[in-house]
Amino acid sequence: MIRHRRLLSSTTNFCKLTHNFSVPRSFISPVPFKQKLIYFTSITAFTSVRRIAGFCRDLNFVEQLSSIRCYCHNGGGHKEWTEEIEYLDESGSILYKGKGIRSVEPGIDDHVMVGEVKKPFVNAAAVAKIVEVGKRWKWGPELETQLGKLQFVPNMTHIVQSLKITSDSDACLSLFRWAKRQPWYSSSDECYVILFDSLNQRRDFDGIQSLFDEMVGDSTSTGASLSVSCNRVIQYLANAEKLEVSFCCFKKIQEAGGEIDTETYNSLITLFLGKGLPYKAFEIYESMEKASCSLNSSTYELMIPNLAKSGRLDAAFKLFQEMKGRGFRPGLSIFLSLVDSMGKAGRLDSAMKAYTEMRGYGYKPPPTIFVSLIESYVKSGKLETALKLWDEMKKTGYRPNFGLYTLIIESHAKSGKLDIALSAFSDMEKAGFLPTPSTYTCLLEMHAASGQIDHAMRLYNSMTNAGLRPPLSTYTVLLTLLANKKLVDVAAKILLEMKAMGYLVDVTASDVLMVYIKEGSVDLALRWLRFMGSSGIRTNNFIIRQLFESCMKNGLYESAKPLLETYVNSAAKVDLILYTSILAYLVRCQEEQNERHLMSILSATKHKAHVFTCGLFCGPEQRGQPVLSFVREFFQSIDYELEEGAARYFVNVLLNYLVLMGQINRARCVWKVAYENKLFPKAIVFDQHIAWSLDVRNLSVGAALIAVVHTLHRFRKRMLYYGIVPRRIKLVTGPTLKIVIAQMLSSVESPFEVSKVVLRATGDSVMEWFKKPIVQQFLLNEIPSRADILMHRLNILFPSSAPEIRSLSPPKPLISGREYKQSS
Repeated sequence: MIRHRRLLSSTTNFCKLTHNFSVPRSFISPVPFKQKLIYFTSITAFTSVRRIAGFCRDLNFVEQLSSIRCYCHNGGGHKEWTEEIEYLDESGSILYKGKGIRSVEPGIDDHVMVGEVKKPFVNAAAVAKIVEVGKRWKWGPELETQLGKLQFVPNMTHIVQSLKITSDSDACLSLFRWAKRQPWYSSSDECYVILFDSLNQRRDFDGIQSLFDEMVGDSTSTGASLSVSCNRVIQYLANAEKLEVSFCCFKKIQEAGGEIDTETYNSLITLFLGKGLPYKAFEIYESMEKASCSLNSSTYELMIPNLAKSGRLDAAFKLFQEMKGRGFRPGLSIFLSLVDSMGKAGRLDSAMKAYTEMRGYGYKPPPTIFVSLIESYVKSGKLETALKLWDEMKKTGYRPNFGLYTLIIESHAKSGKLDIALSAFSDMEKAGFLPTPSTYTCLLEMHAASGQIDHAMRLYNSMTNAGLRPPLSTYTVLLTLLANKKLVDVAAKILLEMKAMGYLVDVTASDVLMVYIKEGSVDLALRWLRFMGSSGIRTNNFIIRQLFESCMKNGLYESAKPLLETYVNSAAKVDLILYTSILAYLVRCQEEQNERHLMSILSATKHKAHVFTCGLFCGPEQRGQPVLSFVREFFQSIDYELEEGAARYFVNVLLNYLVLMGQINRARCVWKVAYENKLFPKAIVFDQHIAWSLDVRNLSVGAALIAVVHTLHRFRKRMLYYGIVPRRIKLVTGPTLKIVIAQMLSSVESPFEVSKVVLRATGDSVMEWFKKPIVQQFLLNEIPSRADILMHRLNILFPSSAPEIRSLSPPKPLISGREYKQSS
C-alpha cells in the first residue's frame, strides 16, 4: 500500500506559493494525487513541465513523480494500479482509500478524472485558455505551436466562442486557419459571420474579398450552407460602395445556388441606384422576383420611386398596387414620385388618382407636389384644372414661388387669357417677386398679337422703370407691333432706346422696314429708310431690292431710281430677272414722262441685256453685224444652268416689247434663236405625217403671236417645198390666247377651227390656205401692223406682261378682221 501524506501537504503549500492561482476546494478533496495534479495543470497557466519538476525536487519527490509518469498513456495500452492507495492528512488520518485508476493524457483525452468519474473540460475554461493563447501570440508559427500544446481537444464551439471574444482580426484569422487544419474542424456559418464582422470593422474589404473566395471553396468542398455569411459579405461590400466586387460576389452566390435574403437585395439595389445605374438595379429586382424572395417595405420604398423616375410607370404602378395589397402603408416619397412622373408623362388621370389617394392616407401635400401637378396640367393645356390646384395650394397656406408665378402668367398669356395673366402678374409684384424679362416679353407678345398697343407700351415702360434691360426679343416684338400700327415716330424712339442699350439695331430696323414693304406702305417704308440713313443704320441689299420693286409696282419711279443706284453702287449685281421686270413695266407704260424714268432706270442697271436691247434698235452699221448674228451672240453668253428660267422670262417680255414697237423681223430673230437654244423645247412637235402642233400656252401674247407666224411659215415651207402634208395641224393656245390668235388668223381667212383650248385644221385645208398670196405676204410680215392696236390688245387681254400672271377675266372683243385690213 502506498501512502502520500507529505505529497498532499506539500502540494497545498505549493499552491499557496503559485502566482495568480487559488486552490479549488475539489483539489483538497480525497481523490488520488495524480488526478489532482492533472486537473491542476489543465486549468491553470502554470503548465511548464520544468516548473513542475522543480517543484517536485524541492519536495524531494522525484521518485514519486517518476512512478506516476509510468502510468500515463504511452500508446502501449492502458496500465492500472493493482493495489489500494490511501491518502493521509498531516496527522496520519486516512482521507481517501481506493483502487488506483489510469490518469488522463493532456491534448488527447477530452476529460479529467474526478475519483472514478470522467468529467469533461469546462467550455468556459477551454475558451479562456484559447483566448489567452491567441492574445499572447496573435499569429505565426509560435501561435500554432502553443495551440498544439493545449491539454484538451478543442471543438468548433470553443473556436466560435473564442472568435467572439477576440477583438484582434489578425488573431481571429490565425486561430480560424489553424482550426481549419485540424481533423475535428467543420464549416461553420457563425464562424465566418464573426470573421466578416471583424474585417468590416477594420474596413479591410480586400480581406473580406479574400475570405469570401476561401469561404466559397470551403462551401463547395464540404457542401455546408453558408447563406448568412454570404449575405453579410454582399451587404458589407454594397454599403461600402464596392459596386463591381459586390456584384461579382452576388453572381458567384447565385451560380452556386446560394440563398440571398431581402436585406441583401435591398443593399444591392440601393448601391446601383446611388451610382446612377437604375437599369442594373431593376435587373437585381428581377432576380429577386425570380428567386421568389419576399419584398419588404424598404424594397418598395426604393423601387417604386426609381421605377417611376426612369419612365417605367406601368411597373411602378404595379408595385404600388402590390404594396397596398400586402398591407404596407406607402410612404410620402412614393406618392410624390408617382404624381410627378405620371404628370410629366402626360398621364394626368393617374397622377390625380395618386394625389387623391395620398390625401386619403392623411398626408398633407407638400408644395412640391402642387408645383408638379400645376406644371403638368399647364403643359398639357388644361389651364382650368391648373388654376383650381393653384387656388387649393394657396388655401393650404403655401406661397407660390417665383417659377410657379412665371408659369401661370406665361401659360395664360400664350393661351390668350390676358386678364388672368395680368391678375397673376399683379399678384406676383405684390408678393415681392420681380418679374423676369421673359415674363414681360411673354405679356408683350400676347398683347401685341391681340393688338393692344396701350397695354404693351405700359408693360414696356414698367419694365424699363424697374431697371430691367429688355431682351432683344422684347424690342423686336414691340417694334413689329408699332410697325403694324404704322406708328413710325414711336417706333423710331424705341429703336433709338434699343441702340442706347447697346444692341445692334441694323437687323431689327430692317425687319421693321420689311413690315412696311409687305403691307404695301411704300411711303412709310421710304420714310423709315430715310430715318435709318440719318441715324447711321444700314440695311441689306435684299430689302433695298424689295423696296425698289414695291416702288416700281406703285409707279413711284422717281423714288425707285435712287434705290436702284444705291443697290448697284453697293456692289450688288442686277440679275436678268430684275432687268426683265423693269422692261415689263416699260412695256405697260403709256405715259411719255414715265417712259423716260423707266429708260433711265434701265440704263442705271448696267446690265448686258440693256446693251442688247438697245442694239436691236440700231442699224447694222452701228451694230457692225446682222441682227441674227447679234442675237445669237447675246444668247450664247447666257449661263443656262443658272439662268434658264430668267432667259425664258426675258424672251417673253422682250418679244412683247418688240411687237409693240413694230420690230416684227427682229422679234422673229429672237424667237428663232430662243428656239434654237431650247428655251421652249416642247413648243413645236412634228409627228411625221400624222400631226404637227405648236404649243404657245406658256408664252406671252407678243411671243405667242410671233411664234404662230414664224411656225406657220416653217410649216408652209415643209408642205410646199417638200410635199409633206400631215393629217392635221393644231395650235395649242389655252383659253386666254385662243381668242387673240384666232382673230389674228381670221383676218387672213384661215381654215383653223376654234375649240376649247386648241385651234385645229386638216393638213389639206392648210395646204390650200398656204397657196394664197395674201397668206404668203402675211407670213413674210409684208402686212404692216399698228402699234396702237397691239398695245390695245396687250392692255385689255393681259394686264401684266409677265406670262406667269395672266388675267383670267373674259377678254373684250377686238376689232374685226375687216377693220384690221382697212387699218392696214
